[in-house]
Amino acid sequence: MFGEVISFIKDKFGTNDFIPLHAPVFAGNERAYVMDTLDSTFVSSVGAYVEQAEIMMAEICQTQRAVAVVNGTSGLQIAMQLAGVKLGDEVLTQALTFVATANAIQYIGAEAVFLDVDCDTMGLSAKAVAEFLEEFGEKRENGTHNKKTGKKIAACIPMHTFGFPVHLDALMAICTEWNIPLIEDAAESLGSYYRGKHTGSFGQLGVISFNGNKIVTCGGGGMIVTQNEELGKLGKHLTTTAKVPHPYEYVHDQVGYNFRMPNLNAALICAQLEQLEAFLANKRVLANEYAVFFESQGIKFRTELEDTQANYWLMCVELENLEERNAFLKATNEAKTMTRPIWQLMYRLPMYKHCYRDAQKNAEFLEERIVNIPSSVRQ
Repeated sequence: MFGEVISFIKDKFGTNDFIPLHAPVFAGNERAYVMDTLDSTFVSSVGAYVEQAEIMMAEICQTQRAVAVVNGTSGLQIAMQLAGVKLGDEVLTQALTFVATANAIQYIGAEAVFLDVDCDTMGLSAKAVAEFLEEFGEKRENGTHNKKTGKKIAACIPMHTFGFPVHLDALMAICTEWNIPLIEDAAESLGSYYRGKHTGSFGQLGVISFNGNKIVTCGGGGMIVTQNEELGKLGKHLTTTAKVPHPYEYVHDQVGYNFRMPNLNAALICAQLEQLEAFLANKRVLANEYAVFFESQGIKFRTELEDTQANYWLMCVELENLEERNAFLKATNEAKTMTRPIWQLMYRLPMYKHCYRDAQKNAEFLEERIVNIPSSVRQ
């Protein structure tokens, strides 16, 4: 069973050996830039490559500012703080996500409210958000509150699952109506566009990840992007231990964080970003080949929606049911072709069992059917 699928994937990647889900490719100036950093001795959070990486990302995302951080999770934490999320607040998000989304909410002392996703995007559903707010939302002078818990609903965080943009127009309209800041978890969507604009540039803030399995990587790393110049400046300040600039004195004007990306990592990401367009084009070719093949097999391959451009970070198929999903996972992994299921829903994890959730009809449907398949840039 699934022998033709395994043969096709092995042929596309040209090997009978182990095929990873998404391996990094270092085919540009990575070595030269890293060696330049070592020669300069500026390997920590002060250095030319950190600033260059921010300039490059602001240009790619078409935002006013970009702030380089150590990883996407810390970026989400700081983004929420910049948006005004405080201890005890509630944050609307999706349960069908990587755990970092929920963890970042917990780090800031807020509580996640898990709402359903749309089946077509696998991302936060505007309909689910609207229904929750109609039932529980109460507009006050200082923002929207949950009239059942009394807590402020301080932010809404959709996640662009596997690089497929959510329905941003609808979500933004609802958040504007209810005066709730929108923060995009764009960790997986570098190179994805919604109606011609880069993901992460729509909300008050967006956060992108450069983890080792992303399209471009510096081992870890992330970036906060925003159209708000002042929020960008404050974000840089907070992530640099809130140190007031001075030639030699150590003066810190508030509680800050040691979250600044080191220059060594920034050198690597600069070289990777130079290749981003080529990587995206390479992956799009593979996605098109997958789409044709899986249609011939009667298996649904997930493709971008109208008015969006997905980066096809992790490509995925939708199986008929849980039994078929498990059989697919077993057959492919035993054949040294790495596949994996979509994440376990957050409210199934022990630390988030207590959080509010709605019916989660679509999320549970997708949890039982979505499988990621090898998606690396092919050399």
